[in-house]
Amino acid sequence: MRALGRAVVAPLAAVLVAAMLLVGAPVAAADPVPPTPPPNPTDGQLSASRDAIGARAAEVGSISTQLAALDEKTDDLQAALATRREDAEAALVDLAAAQDAAAAASHKVDLTRAETDAATVAIDAARARLDELLAQTYEQGPDLGPLGLLSTATGPDDLVDRAAYGNMIAEQQRSVQESLEKARVGKANADATARAALDDARERQTAAVTAKTTADGALAVADSAAREQAQQLAAIAAQRAQLQAKLDAAVSSDSGLREQRARFQKWQADQAAAQAKAEQAERNAAVQRVAAAGSAPGRGGPGAIQRVIDRAMSALGTQYVWGGGSGGGPTTGIPDGLGSPLNRIGFDCSGLMLFAFKGAGLSLPRVSRNQFNAGKKVPISDIRPGDMLFWADPGEPIHHVAMFIGNGKMIEAPYTGASVRVTKVRTKGLLPEATRMI
Repeated sequence: MRALGRAVVAPLAAVLVAAMLLVGAPVAAADPVPPTPPPNPTDGQLSASRDAIGARAAEVGSISTQLAALDEKTDDLQAALATRREDAEAALVDLAAAQDAAAAASHKVDLTRAETDAATVAIDAARARLDELLAQTYEQGPDLGPLGLLSTATGPDDLVDRAAYGNMIAEQQRSVQESLEKARVGKANADATARAALDDARERQTAAVTAKTTADGALAVADSAAREQAQQLAAIAAQRAQLQAKLDAAVSSDSGLREQRARFQKWQADQAAAQAKAEQAERNAAVQRVAAAGSAPGRGGPGAIQRVIDRAMSALGTQYVWGGGSGGGPTTGIPDGLGSPLNRIGFDCSGLMLFAFKGAGLSLPRVSRNQFNAGKKVPISDIRPGDMLFWADPGEPIHHVAMFIGNGKMIEAPYTGASVRVTKVRTKGLLPEATRMI
């Protein structure tokens, strides 16, 4: 806008100078009496005129700068909200893991309790067998004991038979005694395992309760941040409207600026229409390639990067939904604190990556900061199509992820109110490393 103002100042000043020169030019007269000349602007008047035009041009530039600053503030608010939402989503992932661990530990307690019960039954059975054997030996009397069997033998063959029978009874007693001792050891081991499982289950349950508290707190913070952001964005929108009105007034005060603004707006509209048409064509082509690739392509392999990009491009125009998206496509998400209905279906930034990389048979973690550690790190200077790019504010964790598609462009699910789009790679907050999965 400043350049535009300067471009207007010079022609207008030239017109004024030319007018002054024309006023001072000789005028032919019908008689020797010279006519009264029209008013001749002084150098001070010309200077004031140039200053007035320059001031309007400077105002246009100043307002444009303020609007750009508001746009940057809006981006910063979106990034801050994205960080809080990523915190909440990560906490929900941790909560699910803690709850699963608690459920598994509880199930293990049930299994060990069953093992303890079985060990108790085994002890009772072994003790009953031993009691029965002792009772039989007592009822049969001393003549059937080892000495009685041998002393009452009637001959050598009978002695051998009685000795074998005595050995059998002794072996049976030893076997029963060993079974009892084994059952007792098994019971002790089962009791120890059960106690350990119970202690672990209690710890896991405590961890799940803590994770639930953390998740609830993170969701509350994200909800509060969303509401605060909505208020700030409303204030920014009002401020933008006021500045835009001043800008429109400044522009309309000069016909040259007004015409240039009209030409610029038409150019913008033409560019937007061409971009929309190109994106629709890209989306349709990507959808066709995804359909041709099939629903379950193999992991990696030739063309894997293109399949991943095609899957992402096939989602162009799908609305942003916080927490939305999976390997199968767009899903409902998490309430965003801005009054959006819960039945909205779409993608958030990490959900779009889940869907894209599933096309190559790859499963990613749910949250962008975890996706950063899912593959090989490559410097930004060496990125290639299909690599994931990440953003974070100084001192804050990662809050956004997008996919590089080449030619300085990326595809992303940006924020609430927007849709999956292709845009130039933003450098503000961009981490110096990307993640390569293929």
